[in-house]
Amino acid sequence: MTESARPPLPPFTAQTAAIKARKAEDAWNGKNPEAVSLAYTPNSKWRNRSEFINGRAEIVEFLANKWQKETGYKLIKEVWAYSDNHIAVRFAYEWYDDDGQWYRSYGNENWSFDENGLMQERHASINDVKIDESERKFTWEGTVRPDDFPSLSELGL
Repeated sequence: MTESARPPLPPFTAQTAAIKARKAEDAWNGKNPEAVSLAYTPNSKWRNRSEFINGRAEIVEFLANKWQKETGYKLIKEVWAYSDNHIAVRFAYEWYDDDGQWYRSYGNENWSFDENGLMQERHASINDVKIDESERKFTWEGTVRPDDFPSLSELGL
């Protein structure tokens, strides 16, 4: 394992895939683009909606812009499937725009990891749905979802 390794490492089990997804969720909820980028290989390739992102510098720029636009961002991820060095997750996140309009964004991601547990590919499909503030479900305090806060399945999402 190298200095830049990010356990858990492939091959994944149900338990280690869940840990990997939760670590990703926690990192993204922290909204620190530089810290998040370190979970990806230096030459990581992303497709995020209709954008194609290559390497850590572009990841940092993309995430900084994303979290500047998506105020109040809170995310929950849930493992859908896993095998060897791949994990598929479904996710939802809530945020509001400059006009105060709330959204819940739903999506799926397919992840591929190198031997050090760094993500080398990320393919994300995402849809945004307008919601009223009263419809919000992601209401925890702070950045990290508490362990006893419901999952997507438990929330009926």
